[in-house]
Amino acid sequence: MRTSAKKRLHFFIIAIVVFTLGFQLLPESLPLNEGLIATWPLALAVGGYFVLLPVLYWLWVIKSGKQKPWKILIVFSLACLCARYSFPSNIAEYFEFITYVRYPIIAILLIVELYLMVTIIKGLWQARSLSGDPRVHTFDKYKNDDKKLTAALPLSWEPASWYYTFPRFSRNHPEALTALKLMSSNRWHWLSMIAVFFIAGVISYQALVGWSEIAAVIVASLFFYSIILITANHRVSKHYSIYQNEEKLMINGAFLNFLSVNTSDIAAVNIGQFNKKDNKEQLMMGKGDKANIELVFTQPQIYVAMMGSLNEPVDKVWLNVANPQNIADALDKTDSQ
Repeated sequence: MRTSAKKRLHFFIIAIVVFTLGFQLLPESLPLNEGLIATWPLALAVGGYFVLLPVLYWLWVIKSGKQKPWKILIVFSLACLCARYSFPSNIAEYFEFITYVRYPIIAILLIVELYLMVTIIKGLWQARSLSGDPRVHTFDKYKNDDKKLTAALPLSWEPASWYYTFPRFSRNHPEALTALKLMSSNRWHWLSMIAVFFIAGVISYQALVGWSEIAAVIVASLFFYSIILITANHRVSKHYSIYQNEEKLMINGAFLNFLSVNTSDIAAVNIGQFNKKDNKEQLMMGKGDKANIELVFTQPQIYVAMMGSLNEPVDKVWLNVANPQNIADALDKTDSQ
């Protein structure tokens, strides 16, 4: 695992620990007249929420992952929200502004939901004649505007998941040049993931229905709905992991990550053995510790990760594919080692 990915994972784990401790250990009210000893839990929470996590996010996510600085607002917004509902009541009132903006937030969410539904319906209708990935159309449209790309790209996964789940929608899809070696391309992996999410949906419903039937239905529905995403992930990995559409080479690291490259931006295609142990920071797509083909770019390309939430520039990529020569022949820029 690359250092940037490890740091993102470490931040995610630490954030969960910090917020969980805040909700579990902070008292409902805090007697401020009993001195500093009584306020130390609050001081630790403030330091964790508004100092530790923002600093770690800046160093481990923004700097390490080469993200835009404005994304630091994400962790501050999350910290304010958690402070509103975990801090003692006489302190949490200072974060009451979070509740004041709930109505505009609800309105925005309703607009987003409406836009999402329109996007789904429009995407499904357009899928009848699309010759490529719906995500690529969004990426090409907003790739020069980071903020719009960050907002629009995750939404494109919705029509794309339906597009890839049903073969009829993707019947005009370009044929694959070869296939990345991915675990998600195996049928047993697909079936096991469906079983896991189905069981998780049933368990979550049983666990929540006594507390709130609405919450139980919502959470269980999310698990059941994820089966669409799992199926799309399997079909992309098996049939469309690497393909060329006109002057664009598309590389799908399963369904959550992709790299879209103009063929004119590929400087060299090197066939050989590339060991990840020799360069742990190199982006590699395909399972295993060794790659059999390297693509070198004339300028940095955007690697889209985690459904568009994390995008980072890369100068080259290593691939572990079934037939590297097919890529070399298609691009005609081979330099076998």
